[in-house]
Amino acid sequence: MNAEPDFLANLRTELSSWRLWVDRAIVLGYALLAGLFVVAFTLAANWAFGLFEALYSRHAWAVLVWTPVLTAGIVWATRRWFPGSAGSGIPQVKAALHSEFPAGRRGSLVSLRLTLAKMALGAASFAAGLSVGREGPSVQVAAGVMQHARRWLSPGSSVDMRALLVAGGAAGIAAAFNAPLAGVVFAIEELTGRLEARASGVILTAIVLAGLVAVSAFGNLSYFGVIRVPRLGWDLVGPGLTVALGAGVAGGLFSRLMIASLTGSPQRLNTLRARWPVRFAAVGGLVVAVLGLVSGGVTFGAGSEAVKQMLAGHDELTPLFTLLKFIATWITAWCGVPGGIFAPSLSIGAGIGETVARFATPDMGPALIAMGMAGFLAAVTQAPLTAFIIVMEMVDGHSMVLSLMACAMLASLVSRMISRPLYEALAHHLVATATASSGQGKPQEP
Repeated sequence: MNAEPDFLANLRTELSSWRLWVDRAIVLGYALLAGLFVVAFTLAANWAFGLFEALYSRHAWAVLVWTPVLTAGIVWATRRWFPGSAGSGIPQVKAALHSEFPAGRRGSLVSLRLTLAKMALGAASFAAGLSVGREGPSVQVAAGVMQHARRWLSPGSSVDMRALLVAGGAAGIAAAFNAPLAGVVFAIEELTGRLEARASGVILTAIVLAGLVAVSAFGNLSYFGVIRVPRLGWDLVGPGLTVALGAGVAGGLFSRLMIASLTGSPQRLNTLRARWPVRFAAVGGLVVAVLGLVSGGVTFGAGSEAVKQMLAGHDELTPLFTLLKFIATWITAWCGVPGGIFAPSLSIGAGIGETVARFATPDMGPALIAMGMAGFLAAVTQAPLTAFIIVMEMVDGHSMVLSLMACAMLASLVSRMISRPLYEALAHHLVATATASSGQGKPQEP
């Protein structure tokens, strides 16, 4: 039978080791720093996309030159100096946490150097008008900051590299979405599979402090504001089921396309991409520019503003524009630029929900849009708990907890029949590449 804790003895133990408190201060300091880096990245991305919007509003046709040239430059710089910064950033963190990944090569995927590169090149992707998000990259940004703390901790510290990487990744999600619960669930569902007792304190500390920094900078506001939904009844079942199934199929197809494109599956276009990556990126940038012009600018950037307008009832995303956003996001990721897919996925899901809402009663619109966001994100990531909590916190949709949860779970189930989990597949590709190289060369981009 376990003895009751001795408060005085435990207090003396805590106060007797000055090094323990130094280690804790170091972790606290780096958690605050991680939040500051995510805030800086957010500000840089918003500023960069503002520049693109100014160019597009004044000289719309100039993007046919601007976007391809800048995309090619981003890919050239990424492949030449920072190959580990390509793509979302979540697969890199997952690969660095993998037991088979060579410990000596973690710096090629997660480091302070790559954090700075991810911020600069990620902001440049927004300046190019590409269909990217900043939330996935924020995971790699914050993880790169947190892992740097290990060199200052005492050799006997219980805080290991794994705990720091998980804490950084969770803090990145929490700060980027202003969704602390999503950060905790993301750490469990996407990064580790379970929350270890000895690491839980570090993870929660990082989430709280990074979140406080983000709240101090941007205010304690929901990402998409507060949605107003009517009383939810049985009349939502039919439209909601349609949204869940549609989002599940679309998200599964998107995930399968992404895996085939980014893991170098044998096909003619991937052969061309491997042979002429910069030229491929230029052509991809041109395609994204054309799609943006055709859609009236809706497909440029993350798409967050369009979602806010739809939730407020001031705008709509037609099925064609939703399809174009789907293609633009896939092409952007295929080019190999540093940028995430979380925010674009939310805008695609919102478009699916809004399309179904046209055939339902008008007051169901906000609810179906939110369900579409949760469903498509869950289908793409196959992390339904993270998806529904992110959307719930982003729209302050606590009255829709069961609806969002059911939609996310069903969409994820449908997606699993079509595709492997996206981030897991990309992470395994990075691990396999690093293991096969046996310490020679650099891991391929995710």
